[in-house]
Amino acid sequence: MTDLPITSKSRPATAGDYVQLLKPRIMMLVVFTAFVGLVAAESVTGIQMHPVMAAIATLAVALGSGAAGAINMWYDADIDAEMKRTATRPIPSGAVPADEALSMGLILSGVSVLLMWLASNWLAAGLLAFSIVYYGVIYTMWLKRATPQNIVIGGGAGAFPPVIGWAAVTGNVPQDAWILFAIIFMWTPPHFWALSLLAHKEYARVGVPMLPVTHGARHTRRQVLFYTVLLLATSLLPLMTGLGGVIYSVAAILLGLAFLALSIQLLRTRAGEEEAPAAHNKFAAGVFAFSIFYLFALFAALLVEHLFGLSFPVRELL
Repeated sequence: MTDLPITSKSRPATAGDYVQLLKPRIMMLVVFTAFVGLVAAESVTGIQMHPVMAAIATLAVALGSGAAGAINMWYDADIDAEMKRTATRPIPSGAVPADEALSMGLILSGVSVLLMWLASNWLAAGLLAFSIVYYGVIYTMWLKRATPQNIVIGGGAGAFPPVIGWAAVTGNVPQDAWILFAIIFMWTPPHFWALSLLAHKEYARVGVPMLPVTHGARHTRRQVLFYTVLLLATSLLPLMTGLGGVIYSVAAILLGLAFLALSIQLLRTRAGEEEAPAAHNKFAAGVFAFSIFYLFALFAALLVEHLFGLSFPVRELL
């Protein structure tokens, strides 16, 4: 943690403050992609996890995500207090003591890993434990304040959920599981950098070397486009292995082309630059919002195919 001061103001904590510590919006995406990995594993392998055990495993992923979020908020409370976007979070606002948030994160970490082990197997539990450490320690405490590639390397933390879901069913992590990992890994940079274009001044003020701070807005917009191209290519890998069928292929192509078009247009704007027109920054916010929709829709297509038995491999139709 840096030496930036945390506000001395305090207010009564509410249940919502403790929920906010868990970063619920991130948690929803994490749980959803983990569930898709679980369902896809059952569909591909024919192994059926008991519904109760599957529900507990999914809960474990949710708790693990929340635990990592609480640890992140504990460590970043100093810089959160100095950034307009995060100043109202539970710790900098004085609602929740920092040590209480840390205790919550550590306890939930242990509970989530134990639940996963009891509901499935040691591999899924180990991967869950590693993903918590990856986000809470490797990304938050090391990479975030050390390198402009923080979100690229740190993106691995958010890419683990479908691998964990797959491992919970089968006890192993085959190629298809890592393809799902790769899709989220490639999605993270353009997703987050679109947002960082809007918050680059605040990151600069608190000394966090996000890419727009260290390399400028135009370079960041180029990198958004570069990783969007990689994402589009990566999203087609399930078609080659048979993991994705006709429904998924249509979704991957249409969503990918839309994301690519938005990234090209973003490059042509001045988003993130000094005195950039408001409409340009608003467009960056739109790209960020679309990136969230993109990942939900892409994985939803995969879920529909495998949950309802609609996965017809494209290669068999050619």
